[in-house]
Amino acid sequence: MKKEKVGEDNEPPSYQEATAGYEEMQAQFVWDDKNIRRTFIRKTLSMAFMMGFVSSFYNTKSVVLCLGITALVCLSVTIFSFQSRIDVTSCQGLLFSLCMVMLLCAFTFSIVVPFGYVPWLHAIYASLGAIVFTLFLAYDTQLLLGNKRYSLSPEEYVFATLSLYLDIIYLFSFMLQIFGGGRDPLGPQPQG
Repeated sequence: MKKEKVGEDNEPPSYQEATAGYEEMQAQFVWDDKNIRRTFIRKTLSMAFMMGFVSSFYNTKSVVLCLGITALVCLSVTIFSFQSRIDVTSCQGLLFSLCMVMLLCAFTFSIVVPFGYVPWLHAIYASLGAIVFTLFLAYDTQLLLGNKRYSLSPEEYVFATLSLYLDIIYLFSFMLQIFGGGRDPLGPQPQG
């Protein structure tokens, strides 16, 4: 019988071992269909857990309202993408410019916030984010549908699904910031 050292099995995992998805980043990644689907499911569950945690900081009515608004926007964008003759896939430069404006807004916001919270600046940033991700949703939907200047091949279904999923999640998070009306996690909490 071989003796084992006492402390080796009882040690907690390192930061890298405890981080979700570490094995995929460090190991030789094989691009087979089964591995991609498993990774996608894990990342989807992680994002769902994160959005559930973020939503817990808001009132239930606000979350349901934002969920309804997001569903309406998604339905409207899908109908627009099916019916429209406007080719959003050729507007990559506009989407990039809007992302840069959002980045500059985020830098401004991070400089201003330490001196005091400015609600109207946060509302502008959240509104801009909702508009940008609505446009990204239209862009990705038209990419998926095809028959425009740019389109995705059927083999890229994982990428298309991930793009649509992230657009909807980010749109929902910006809607929460606009219409949230939740309690302040850093402010005074109600007693009782």
